[in-house]
Amino acid sequence: MAWVESESLSFRARHDSTHADDADRVLHSLERTREYLSRYFPRTVDGISVVFHPSVPSLAMARPLMPAAWLATAPAARRYVAGWCGPHELHVLLPDALEARASTVGRAGASSREMLARAVPALYARRVILENNPDVPRRLSPRRAGVELRWAWLLEGSARWFGGQTAHSGHAIARRLREGRRPAFPPAVRDAALLGGTVIDLLVAEQGEAAAARLACRLHPHGPRGALREAFRGRSPAQTEDDWRAHLARMAASSPE
Repeated sequence: MAWVESESLSFRARHDSTHADDADRVLHSLERTREYLSRYFPRTVDGISVVFHPSVPSLAMARPLMPAAWLATAPAARRYVAGWCGPHELHVLLPDALEARASTVGRAGASSREMLARAVPALYARRVILENNPDVPRRLSPRRAGVELRWAWLLEGSARWFGGQTAHSGHAIARRLREGRRPAFPPAVRDAALLGGTVIDLLVAEQGEAAAARLACRLHPHGPRGALREAFRGRSPAQTEDDWRAHLARMAASSPE
């Protein structure tokens, strides 16, 4: 099959010639996401290329760290780690390959498909957040890896909230709460992809999207708890944790099987 390139106003996509319609739909969703993010972040990112992959093995071959990312993620969220965000490219699964990753269990399947349909906007939101956060080192290095691990709940959570995934995550959250240990607060790396967005969701419910964008654009010098204390207007992290756990329970209960 021949590889071709599609373009929109701000993005490009590389794909085989049989998936031009899929590429156009994804590019359109990215344009909408870019417009939405421009309301809250000083800078968006133009010129990103989206590289589509037909299967998980193809994605893993192009981005060799993907298997490690899957293994580092809790099983309830693993299917939603469906692409890779680089400085100039987003490597993603084709829409039909994304849909094939969705749960097939009752109502959870519909929520799972909604989350996966927003995988590419979430990757782009992550790229925009990194562009607007001067505290994340620009060059790939052990220091940057350490920063991204320590702040995974914020970087992943903000990306997935602004990308539209968190609103559909209730079934996955319910599964996570049934499985494994009680989640840490703020969420550990293993839970960042799924539960990081719930911290942002709580903040948005109380103070709005602009407050969430401000939180995403800075790494507090006193660490995650300092960031949470400031974001929640001086409320103690212990009280915020109690409120967050109640919020988690509500989100899980709102998505019955």
